[in-house]
Amino acid sequence: LLSECQKVVVGKTELIEDLLAALLSEGHVLLEGVPGVAKTTIGKTFADALGLSFNRIQGSPDILPADIVGTHIFDPSTGSFKLAKGPIFTSILLIDEINRNTPKTNSAVLEAMQERQVTIEGETRQLPYPFMIIATESPVEFHGVFPLPEVLVDRFLLRLGVDYPTAPEEIQLIDQIYSIETGEVRRVITNEEISCLVRLTKHVYIAPQVHSYIVNLVRRTRETEGIMLGASPRASIALTKASRARALIKGRLYTLPDDVKYLAPRVLYHRIALSPQARSQELSVEMVVESLLESTLIP
Repeated sequence: LLSECQKVVVGKTELIEDLLAALLSEGHVLLEGVPGVAKTTIGKTFADALGLSFNRIQGSPDILPADIVGTHIFDPSTGSFKLAKGPIFTSILLIDEINRNTPKTNSAVLEAMQERQVTIEGETRQLPYPFMIIATESPVEFHGVFPLPEVLVDRFLLRLGVDYPTAPEEIQLIDQIYSIETGEVRRVITNEEISCLVRLTKHVYIAPQVHSYIVNLVRRTRETEGIMLGASPRASIALTKASRARALIKGRLYTLPDDVKYLAPRVLYHRIALSPQARSQELSVEMVVESLLESTLIP
C-alpha cells in the first residue's frame, strides 16, 4: 500500500499508515493543512490503492444536505418518484474544505459517520462497507468558512496534520512532477481482505495496564487546569481502537504503550478546548497534550 501510494504521494509514510489505522478501526479522519500540501491527492490515492469506490465533495456554502445524501426525483417514464443517491453512497468519501459547508449541510453526515446509514425523507438506507469519510480543512482560512461544531469534530477518529514537505521531498516532487501527475496506482487489496483485517483488528490484545493508561490519559484532560472542555469516553474508545489497528499494521497481535503514546495527540487534539485564560498565556492544545503525555505514568 505504501509503495503504491508513493507513486503519486512523495513521503507522508506515517500519514498513510494513520489513514489505514483509521480504516481498520472503522473510523473517519480530519486532514488539516495549508493549501497545496496534497491533502486531496493523498485521500484519492489511498482509495485507489485500496480499490475502494471513491467520491469527492467540494465544500461550499451553496451545498445543501440533499446534494450529499441524495433525494427522490420524479421519473416521467414510470410516473413515480425514485431515489437519486448522493455522493455519500461510496466507500471513501472525501469532503474537501469541509469548513466551507454550512452547519446545516454538515449535519447531514453525522448519522452516516456514527451509524453508517442515512435517512432520506424518512427512508433509511445503509451505506457501503467499508465506509470512511476523509475531510480536509485549512487552519488559515478566514473568508467563507464556518467553525466546525464540537459534535461533528468529535466524530472524527483522528485529526492528522499535513505538513510542508522536507527540502529533499520537495526537490523530488518538482523533479518527478510529470511522472507523478500521470502515475497510475494499482489496487493492492480486495474488499474481502479489508473486512478480514478489520475483524482481526478487533482481536488484537490490549493488556489491562494499557487500558488503564488510556483511561488515565483521557480522564486527565477533564481534570487539568486550563482545559475548558476535556475528551469524552469516545476518545478512550477511539484511542483503544486505533492502538489495536496500529499494532496490527506494525505486525503485532498485541498493543504497546508506545502505540497509545503515538496516537494520543492524533486522537485528542481536536477533542480538547482550552480556557480563555490558558489561551491568553499563549498555551496551545498541542503543548497541553504533550505535557499530559510526559506526566502520565507509562505502564
